[in-house]
Amino acid sequence: MLTISNNDIVLAQVANDKQQAIKSIANNLIDKGYVGSGYLDGMLAREAQNSTFLGSGIAIPHGTTDTRDQVKKTAIVVHHFPQGVDWGDGNKVYLAIGIAAQSDQHLAILKQLTKVLSADGVEQQLQEANSAEEIVDLLNSKLQTEILFTSDLIQCAFPATDILQLTAVVAGLIKNQDAVENDFIAALINKEATYLGQGLWLTSSNQGIKKSALALVTVATPFTYQDKPVKGLLSIASNNKLHLNNLEILITLLQTEKIESLFSASATEIISLLTQQQPTGMQQVFTIKNPHGLHARPGAMLVHTAKQFTSQIQMINLNGSGKSVNAKSLMKVMTLGVQVGHQLQFSAEGEDAAQALEAIGKAIAQGLGETTV
Repeated sequence: MLTISNNDIVLAQVANDKQQAIKSIANNLIDKGYVGSGYLDGMLAREAQNSTFLGSGIAIPHGTTDTRDQVKKTAIVVHHFPQGVDWGDGNKVYLAIGIAAQSDQHLAILKQLTKVLSADGVEQQLQEANSAEEIVDLLNSKLQTEILFTSDLIQCAFPATDILQLTAVVAGLIKNQDAVENDFIAALINKEATYLGQGLWLTSSNQGIKKSALALVTVATPFTYQDKPVKGLLSIASNNKLHLNNLEILITLLQTEKIESLFSASATEIISLLTQQQPTGMQQVFTIKNPHGLHARPGAMLVHTAKQFTSQIQMINLNGSGKSVNAKSLMKVMTLGVQVGHQLQFSAEGEDAAQALEAIGKAIAQGLGETTV
């Protein structure tokens, strides 16, 4: 994965407009030997096609597909504009991330960047940063912005016969991800699990935390503990607020009596159930045919289409993490890492939901402004 060093950061920049900012970024890429001189024209042409403003004070200027032959090495440079730069349409940019990428390598770069920059509060931290180190730590995800919960933290149908076995397994899953110290495991073992209802139990600790994480173990055969059924044990390792959204979702599942769905779901489905409110309203699935997936330009076209409607529109990459994001936010859309052939599930709720899904389907079928395969 691409990493960012202090040498990639240029602080305290000033630009009268976005064209001047882009020229400064392009010259930086050229001076560092990342691109040829023709890449500047590609960056300006790309900006003329569609704004590279992502949202939250951040832009990602880059070249067109026609100027990829100018890229000598996949890289990025980061220019910090404390006073902001007018990026058009009332948008102001404080951090411009110039991207030079060969083929579809930029998708991984964009996914890395947008995953970090879309987190709450990060924009203000970047805007007020006083050193390259602060920006580097944020962009390289050294500061955790979302709770860790992957398929490696889920064990389905474990042949346990008592709650202590489950506790040991769930603690081991978190420890194996280097998210906790031994103090966390000791705390779980010495702490009584809490019954949430519908066969689900909870154990948690804020001791020995290196990274906030969730883990879930379901049982092969339900058993009884303290006269209550045991079908699964959820563990929370956290010493901050990153888990609060998951707790809200868990409460919703309990209130709607949908906890049972966790015990028969796959790891991907479990992640979806516990990390996002479930889609409501009308739903439809479309397949992306763009050769380079949803990079900035087709992504922006998709977001533009969604914004034409008042309905709330969410989307999920069925070939990805299963995470649901706001289809009207380019920054959120880019975190999904959508590639050619991936299926996207759209959910729309509102008075113009049907029209919104129809327009999105049509835009995708027409290539989102690109020639498709």
